[in-house]
Amino acid sequence: MQVLGVVGWSGAGKTTLLERLLPELRRAGLTVSTVKHAHAGFDIDRPGKDSHRHRMAGAQEVLVAGAGRWALLHEVDGPEPALPVLLARLAPVDLVLVEGFKAHPYPKLEVYRPALGKPPIWPRQRDVLAVATDAPALPECDRSLLPLGDAAAVAAWVRRAIAPYARDVPKA
Repeated sequence: MQVLGVVGWSGAGKTTLLERLLPELRRAGLTVSTVKHAHAGFDIDRPGKDSHRHRMAGAQEVLVAGAGRWALLHEVDGPEPALPVLLARLAPVDLVLVEGFKAHPYPKLEVYRPALGKPPIWPRQRDVLAVATDAPALPECDRSLLPLGDAAAVAAWVRRAIAPYARDVPKA
């Protein structure tokens, strides 16, 4: 499995880009999964539901299954699991897009909007290979620049970027 991070400051548009990028990559024949970093305290379960009751009673893992999907809830005692541990739990696919985990060492695409007033990540991290931006130009940037509003162009870059590392990635 190839891993590509999508990083950037909150509000830059990482999730929006992923929503537009995933269908493009699927149309190109890639199988794609995602990993989303969440801050402490998130919960996808709801009080009152049987699965929540199981967890509150002390279950280490609760697997909820139904027609069309299943979810595994795993309680963590101690530090947040490292990205490689989480990736090992995924079924094999061509590409895993990781939103967040920007400190972990893997190839990344930065979503950067100068209007947010936050500094870019690419000058401090050599593993940021490209920058998707709404700026007309970033003269100081020495990475590939991609138009943030053009998911097809970003998808084409992703396919080229992962191709050297994957034997079975379809050609577009």
